[in-house]
Amino acid sequence: MAEVKLVNVSKTFEKGIVAVKNVNLEIQDKEFVVLVGPSGCGKSTTLRMIAGLEEVTSGELYIDGELMNYITPKNRDIAMVFQNYALYPHMTVYENMAFGLKLRKYKKVEIDERVNEAAAILNLEELMDRRPKALSGGQRQRVAVGRAIVRKPKVFLFDEPLSNLDAKLRVQMRTEISKLHKKLNATIVYVTHDQTEAMTMGNRIVIMNKGVVHQVDTPIDLYNKPLNKFVAGFIGSPSMNFIEGTISYSDRNLLFTSASNDLILHIDESKYPKLKSYNNKKIIIGVRPEDIIPSNNNGGVGNYSADLEVVEPMGNELFLYFTLSGVQIVARVSKEFVFAAGDKINLSFNTDKLYFFDKEMGQSIN
Repeated sequence: MAEVKLVNVSKTFEKGIVAVKNVNLEIQDKEFVVLVGPSGCGKSTTLRMIAGLEEVTSGELYIDGELMNYITPKNRDIAMVFQNYALYPHMTVYENMAFGLKLRKYKKVEIDERVNEAAAILNLEELMDRRPKALSGGQRQRVAVGRAIVRKPKVFLFDEPLSNLDAKLRVQMRTEISKLHKKLNATIVYVTHDQTEAMTMGNRIVIMNKGVVHQVDTPIDLYNKPLNKFVAGFIGSPSMNFIEGTISYSDRNLLFTSASNDLILHIDESKYPKLKSYNNKKIIIGVRPEDIIPSNNNGGVGNYSADLEVVEPMGNELFLYFTLSGVQIVARVSKEFVFAAGDKINLSFNTDKLYFFDKEMGQSIN
């Protein structure tokens, strides 16, 4: 078993800088958990505390049920894969992968067995005599992963391991690491700033911002059921659109009116019963780009019109940028539509898929 548990874990640096605040998190045995958030949110610091590279200021950290607060990194039975690979340039691939085992006085027969097993898993057999300078970025990263695999640790820790790779190679390595998780049945804690990476790899995702955990959930529930405006805006590409306005309720009808009064949405009370308590209060609505339905003027219909400012062709779809209610909005539409910057479009909102947030606290009121 290799459970990781954080109980009210905080990290404060010099001059009172709080990097991580009261994190409570339980990572189950064999689970793939991704910590994600913007730069400086505390995700890497949290990972380094699990590794023992940063001391826990307060709270308790457990691995496999054992308190780790005062256990040195080498005695935590973890293996870490870094962003910069951290390979020894004068050593071959084999020597890099075997080095940690030699330090721990493993017998040569067992070292050979473990290294060859990891090399087979990662398709490194033909590269064993090369040095890092003769490898591509993806190959170096696989060697770094192989060095962790040979340890057969309780927990694998990955700190933004793909950020130095090009876009195509990142996609390939995402797939390789996901396959690796299934092969090894390992507990993996993975840090990234890339929400697409997080959504495609993790069994569960931990969303962090300013040292605080905002939500821990499956990828699909994070997307469909964000707990607050920050999570809603962070998950999804392009990001969710937000418009401020007021809810009014009368005669069993709900209306959302934007602050500039040029957007009025009729809302089905039965789908959003919590909104009644916000009668005559300011709130923020969120709508995902794919839930904005546009048409052009050639026979198209829509509740609102706007001038297209930017059109981004993405191959199988288009991103349309325009201003509505004083806010820049982005819509995602099929490649079948034909639009160009400067076109006037009509559009409507899928009111069955709106999100509503408290203006003051940012909490979901769906």
